[in-house]
Amino acid sequence: MEAMIPDWADEFPGAVTVCDREGIVLYMNNKAAETFAKWGGAELVGKSLMDCHPEPARAKLRDLMANRETNVYTIEKNGVKKLIHQGPWYRGGEFQGLVELSLELPGEMPHYKRS
Repeated sequence: MEAMIPDWADEFPGAVTVCDREGIVLYMNNKAAETFAKWGGAELVGKSLMDCHPEPARAKLRDLMANRETNVYTIEKNGVKKLIHQGPWYRGGEFQGLVELSLELPGEMPHYKRS
């Protein structure tokens, strides 16, 4: 099943990766392909996410898909801090797979509390 990806996603400055409910990569935007270039980049489309992750990340992905849950966290690698958001996507109310957004965060970032 093919993901319906809006045109703007290709050049979105954050990495966007979409997989189906079996964990097969359906789509990677330009930033995701660049981010994962040393693992195959755009060639990962059509391959399993499970092959791209070691344990315990593989188990976490299986759990997210089985339970239709969201996983959000930050990481820092080579001095670059990122927000990672992994969550389910749906079509017609039916679970289709996961979307991962990876957004680079600035060193200093304002935080606002609003009521």
